[in-house]
Amino acid sequence: MKKSRRTFTADFKARVAIEAIKEIKTISEPAQIYQLHPNLITHWKKEFLANAGKVFDAGKDDSSEVKKLKKENEELVHQIGQLSVDINWLKKKVL
Repeated sequence: MKKSRRTFTADFKARVAIEAIKEIKTISEPAQIYQLHPNLITHWKKEFLANAGKVFDAGKDDSSEVKKLKKENEELVHQIGQLSVDINWLKKKVL
């Protein structure tokens, strides 16, 4: 029987990483509580600290990805409007 791999949500990882950052308990204690390997908690802690600065950069500038999505959204709204006009015109022609 094959054992499936566990997956963890970002919220869970963040909660465990914050608990490790507080250093109220040793790494081994949350590892036992959550049934995780201490190295995994250490990895999540390092990753959390490395990406913590990105939280404050999110509001400053729209990234290129966000700009692309906004442009695509505008194009799709325009296309929907055009299709609505075409449908209404065809309905009038049929009647």
